[in-house]
Amino acid sequence: MASFTLHELQCFDAVVRQGSFQAAAEQLHRSHPSVFAATAKLEAQLGVALLDRTGYRVNLTVAGRALHRKATLLLREAQELRLYANQLAMGEETELRVVLGDLCPFPLALGLLSQFFKAYPQTRLHLSFETVTGPWERLFADEVDLILHRVPKGDTRIEWVDLGRLALIPVVAPGFAPFPLGPTITPQQMQSLTQCVIRDSAQTPPDLTHYVVDGSPQCSVPDQLMKKELIMHGMAWGHLPRFMIEQELRDGRLLSIAGRHFPGVIEELVAARRRDRPHGPAATRLWEFLEQHAPLLKPVSAKIPRARVQKD
Repeated sequence: MASFTLHELQCFDAVVRQGSFQAAAEQLHRSHPSVFAATAKLEAQLGVALLDRTGYRVNLTVAGRALHRKATLLLREAQELRLYANQLAMGEETELRVVLGDLCPFPLALGLLSQFFKAYPQTRLHLSFETVTGPWERLFADEVDLILHRVPKGDTRIEWVDLGRLALIPVVAPGFAPFPLGPTITPQQMQSLTQCVIRDSAQTPPDLTHYVVDGSPQCSVPDQLMKKELIMHGMAWGHLPRFMIEQELRDGRLLSIAGRHFPGVIEELVAARRRDRPHGPAATRLWEFLEQHAPLLKPVSAKIPRARVQKD
């Protein structure tokens, strides 16, 4: 059996994915005859029919399906090798792109990033801010090198460094609720009161709700800081990260309503990057730096203070 080429596997894969030789040729920017010839040559070298050409749409044979599974893995590794070679050819990255999510404690995160980039002044930091699922969208679109946010840890495309757990506490300003506060407050009681939520910065956000009471009036804001201000001014209620409101909880400017029906939420803050993409020298050093300095949050950040019983 003669050896086959990466080009032949690419043509075979394109035909399978596009469903025809013409569509595959257009995707690969090659001629129809060249794609047809490369696929036929692959079959001849292997001594087995990979494609069933009898129908309107080209289909895989049993052998073709088995080979395509293996070929897909090989082509993905070849793409990663190409990208890695490009990184090596470019040498040190001139820029690293980092996204801070809305759950990220800015003073702590910026303190770490400042320490790192002072040590590597030849690499410029491009920093941006995204909310809710916006950081995920940017990461999966290959628009950033790293995000600091929560992530769906079941997604095999990403790897992460745990930076700590944080509590999102349901809070109100004193006098906001027209009834006594306590740990037994129900969603029905809160339904008539305005809830403040953060707008998702993703271009195509998933159809998800985050700790929202159905049927309640809502106001939306771009970030946690604006959300905190609205809640403190008695304009709405909502969930806020504990690290943002420690002092306000202590001095009574904000009151927890956490209890049976509003237990609060524990989120895991991580630094995350794509597992299925190569990373240059500077990005690798930043990753190792974050590993060395994790965790970022103190354990108290993950504790939810329960509502205190308030008498009439």
